[in-house]
Amino acid sequence: MSNLPDLHDGHAPITLQQLFGEALDAFDDWEPGSSEPTVTHEGQIYPISAVFDRMRGCTDILPNNLVVILKERVTKPLTSEAYDQIPFSTAARVMGILVRRRRRSEPSDIAGLIEAMTHSRPSPVRP
Repeated sequence: MSNLPDLHDGHAPITLQQLFGEALDAFDDWEPGSSEPTVTHEGQIYPISAVFDRMRGCTDILPNNLVVILKERVTKPLTSEAYDQIPFSTAARVMGILVRRRRRSEPSDIAGLIEAMTHSRPSPVRP
């Protein structure tokens, strides 16, 4: 059972958003061939993929500082519009794919996936 915070109507508490940022940083420090990095929340250790999985349903918009980090992860340049108003859910899916590819040591060129997901995503639900 995971003690990671739950989403509420598609929204993540700030602690989970911050943990997502920590998971992005941990991914950046991940040496190919080593085991998946972890992050700590309330004294428990979680693989970064658990954080990305938890955020797959999050409709909150990714903050600009995390957009910059995400842009550094893809090898094919995208238009700026592809990153405008990108939700955590899209970023979480992208990072989930990158984690799986890193585990298999595959190239991480998934810019087309981001673009397709960005253009086909439904509008966020507003309360």
